[in-house]
Amino acid sequence: MNSLFKVSTFALILLIAGTAVKAQINALSPKEKEQGWKLLFDGKTSTGWRSAKAETFPAAANGWIIKDGVLTIQSSNGAESQNAGDIVTVGEYGAFELSFDFRLTRGANSGVKYFVTLKENSGASAIGLEYQILDDDVHPDAKLGRDGNRTLASLYDLKTSNKAGAVRPVGQWNTGKVIVRPDNHVEHWLNGVKVLEYERKSPAYRELVKMSKHKVWKDFGEADKGHILLQDHGNEVSYRNIKIREF
Repeated sequence: MNSLFKVSTFALILLIAGTAVKAQINALSPKEKEQGWKLLFDGKTSTGWRSAKAETFPAAANGWIIKDGVLTIQSSNGAESQNAGDIVTVGEYGAFELSFDFRLTRGANSGVKYFVTLKENSGASAIGLEYQILDDDVHPDAKLGRDGNRTLASLYDLKTSNKAGAVRPVGQWNTGKVIVRPDNHVEHWLNGVKVLEYERKSPAYRELVKMSKHKVWKDFGEADKGHILLQDHGNEVSYRNIKIREF
């Protein structure tokens, strides 16, 4: 009887814990509200987001869909921003802390970009600093660039993430974070681990740009503020719990 009581109590604790976790999806705790966090995705609508190429949100067919509190870019042909296209926040941000959950499918590629100004007219994905979202084991982009600087959580084509032991398997939710301080110190985090840092606008940063594919863009990544972007790279990738606080 005592053992049965212990098992039942444990099951009840798991049920309560699971409910608590579920309740926090696309929601802010009282502490987060006190700290100045704001949701960028409410889990139900596209409010606060638009196409990177238009003032409206892309049509749902074969594009971005919202279901069960999750924002998903559907799979198309793997091409960069050629189907539904990237989406960006309506608002622009300078110094901030951005947090987001993402879930990859096998071989998928996407990205979360920041300081996106929408001025470059690249013909593909809009231009900005990118927190790379990638299945490193399958997608070929992981082996391109220099020294792994196109792998998951890296500053795309600029600086490689040091994420050993921090990555959860494809199909599971990971949590990414980008912190941009008022002094332009930037950090990328993955599942609670700081995986890289750099000083935006510094001589060292500009040297990295000169060695990258971004060198064709004047003052790349140096805008004082810009949009947050979720990339359509033709693969299925999901996002939730997208939130930000400004410094």
